[in-house]
Amino acid sequence: MLSIKHQLRLFSLLLACVLAAPAAWAQAGSPSPIVRVSGTISAAASRQSVPGATVQVKRTHLGLAADEKGAFFITALATDTLVFRAVGYKPHLLVLGGTTLTQLVVQVKLVRDSIQLGEVRVTADRPDRAIINRALRNMKRPTPPVVKIPKRAPKPKPLFAVDSTAPKAEAPTISGSNVDWLYDQFSRQGKERRKVEQLKARDAAEEAAKKRAEYNKAFRDNRGYE
Repeated sequence: MLSIKHQLRLFSLLLACVLAAPAAWAQAGSPSPIVRVSGTISAAASRQSVPGATVQVKRTHLGLAADEKGAFFITALATDTLVFRAVGYKPHLLVLGGTTLTQLVVQVKLVRDSIQLGEVRVTADRPDRAIINRALRNMKRPTPPVVKIPKRAPKPKPLFAVDSTAPKAEAPTISGSNVDWLYDQFSRQGKERRKVEQLKARDAAEEAAKKRAEYNKAFRDNRGYE
């Protein structure tokens, strides 16, 4: 029969095993309990509610926004960490730390984030001319439209060969100076020269008419020479 001392040792060993069983089961992969976290979000300095603040589970990046009174309600695991954010405030972390509670009510107080802005100078002077010229040079100008000049059509070719034997009208000639022209118009030599030219032109016309009549004899329609 066991002594009282051995019985106490055996009882303490059994008690240690019973207490260590839940921790062993948790380490074996059993899911953490779910915690319902609710409360309000306010400013630490003024203690006024911060409407529109967000609550996010750091592990899943899922969250929600508080109402106009700063109240919120979110569910998370007991091992999660909640992140509270608002514009103009520093982020606030709430570590649940494996709590055994199933419902938790908290009051989150956010601290103002002091951001120092740089010095801004406003001048009422006109902009620098060099800056304006640089901006004008960098502007994209529209490309002018390309105007295509139509090509001239070639001169029409005659249907029939041009008769080179026909007399050509002589181009009128004018002397180089007004004195020569007056002398040619009113002097006897000028009048005789013009008469000779008229006679030559008449003889040439008669000769051309004879050749045309001789040529047209070979056609029923005598207009073939024209």
